[in-house]
Amino acid sequence: MSPFKAFVIDQDPNKMLVAGMTTLAVEQLDAGEVTIRVHYSSINYKDALAATGAGRIIRRFPCVGGIDLAGEVVESEDPCFRPGDKVIATSFDIGVSRHGGYAEYARVPAGWVVPLPDGLDLFEAMALGTAGFTAALGIVRMEDNGLAPANGPVVVTGATGGVGGLAIDMLAHLGYHVVALTGKKSEHDYLKMLGAAEVRLRSDIDFDKVRSLEAAQWAGAVDNVGGQILNWVLATMKQAGTVASIGNASGFNLSTTVFPFILRGVSLLGIDSGYIGFPTRRRVWERLATDLKPRHLAAVTRTIDFDALPGAFDDFIHGRVKGRTVVRIGA
Repeated sequence: MSPFKAFVIDQDPNKMLVAGMTTLAVEQLDAGEVTIRVHYSSINYKDALAATGAGRIIRRFPCVGGIDLAGEVVESEDPCFRPGDKVIATSFDIGVSRHGGYAEYARVPAGWVVPLPDGLDLFEAMALGTAGFTAALGIVRMEDNGLAPANGPVVVTGATGGVGGLAIDMLAHLGYHVVALTGKKSEHDYLKMLGAAEVRLRSDIDFDKVRSLEAAQWAGAVDNVGGQILNWVLATMKQAGTVASIGNASGFNLSTTVFPFILRGVSLLGIDSGYIGFPTRRRVWERLATDLKPRHLAAVTRTIDFDALPGAFDDFIHGRVKGRTVVRIGA
């Protein structure tokens, strides 16, 4: 393997973040059992925070960015993987404290690698990426907790984001009545295209006046935003409703009471897609290749070339992106 191209995040002598394209040798990759020729990666909001310094994401410098990657095994010290195998690796410490997917080659521990399931190709795996895996994990956890289409509507907050949009598509495909909650009136048609049966605007709700319990509306909820919106979600859940808490775009504090939990039996499930292990991780990816595969994945995905990556992050930081962005690296 000759020297290869990588997007590296580092600090200068004044501790200021610097990031850009450079060349690495394979010997500079981190230790691990599986070396992968990366075909595709993706851009998540977390990647944009890391690459721009807008969030304290990187835990070691220098670090190749990119928390997602999909490609082909070129070397393996683990008998579970052989050269030529197509694989996925997302989350754990990839792109945060270990070199990540924004490089033509990556090396990761075998325990972080998922064989590409039948029903997905490498591009689709990255069109899903961490966002799709997180949405699917939330749905699987809620189903394990008793959620079913017959129970009633499911609300999805932060609906135009990567996780929210994919969650709407997956839930609608499974037969749920999905209500999309968004702050973007202009995205009504987009959300309906994904499968939302109803679209509600955040501006129509006075979150400052939410009581401990409000009229029961939802059998399930996928919450991507936290804060006051999660408080409202909890107050409006039906008896034995289940909530998947995924993000904190609106705030990480939660001011609520015990009433939704002790009077309505509501379950609040924390969704940690970063470190969920096996066999759950493989189970979720297998469902993403079958009944949870979004019907509109191609329509909500754009592709950029590797060289265009450095200029793509600002749009994520400033909320100018919807859907998913795949980075074509070695395909």
